[in-house]
Amino acid sequence: MYIAVKGGEAAIDASRKLLASARRGDVSLPESSVAQIQSQLGLLTARVMAEGSLYDGELAALAIKQAQGDAFEAAFLLRAYRTTLPRLAFSEPLRTECMRVQRRVSAIFKDLPGGQVLGPTFDYTQRLLDFSLLRETPAQAPVGEALPVETDMPHALAALVAEGLVEPTAPSPGDPAPLDITRDPPAYPLPRCGRLQMLARADEGWLLGMGYSTQRGHAQTHPFGGDIRLGAVAVEVVPDELDFAIEIGRSNSPNARWSTSSSAAPTCRRSSRVVTAWSSATASARRWQCRWSIARCAPTSSASCARARRRTRSSCCRTATASKRRASCST
Repeated sequence: MYIAVKGGEAAIDASRKLLASARRGDVSLPESSVAQIQSQLGLLTARVMAEGSLYDGELAALAIKQAQGDAFEAAFLLRAYRTTLPRLAFSEPLRTECMRVQRRVSAIFKDLPGGQVLGPTFDYTQRLLDFSLLRETPAQAPVGEALPVETDMPHALAALVAEGLVEPTAPSPGDPAPLDITRDPPAYPLPRCGRLQMLARADEGWLLGMGYSTQRGHAQTHPFGGDIRLGAVAVEVVPDELDFAIEIGRSNSPNARWSTSSSAAPTCRRSSRVVTAWSSATASARRWQCRWSIARCAPTSSASCARARRRTRSSCCRTATASKRRASCST
């Protein structure tokens, strides 16, 4: 986006006409309709809705058509339109344990309760171009696991939590009400709730790269996918005229629960903890402290414990050497 250079009225009008012509493309081909984009480009529509913070498939498809398929520009258009809409009510927290799943997998169960639901995914394709798509094929009804599971499916880790084998995470006491970055301009530094909202609306590719680098770069903090799911979740609101919640519809939503090790127990024994998002330490010093406590309190072997001590000791020596060099330079 670049608007620093401005032209006359005739130049601006000509630029808009050129944009409309480029959007239409070859006039000998049929024009793509909004309904086609919403139905056949569902993942792109969902991405624009997520980054634009507005759950409306038709409007997202319209923004994609107007932006010539540019997801960033389409999300920008959707965000601009969202600011004109009134907020009528606040929904209740989504109950993801009552999700009608389209996809549900787990990496920590040999026999997952309820079974694995692979669903529509690219994970099992060969990542090769399918040239058969160049020619039109007759439409086929979805079969098998492409259909959502009609019954609600509880979380896979719920049974382990009930037996006390896994420690669930809970909100901190006195946790304040989260701010809303779609209504209030962000003021930096943002609190944790604001940072999470920013990440939830961030570019998908950048967020995926940051998530993987966080998981694989911090020693013992790599979590395991306990329950990763996608499906329809009921959206409930409590009207002013009633004192109970009513369902106003369902929205497709992803949900993930991860299992990670924790050394925060007083007995210094490693335990499993359930988290609902990617977790990482907030500072380098805290990461090193976590590494040292894990290696000291729960070593897998004497050799690994010695290696952990050497790594920590060498890091401290490098830090001390760097501090001495800075001090000598300053004097």
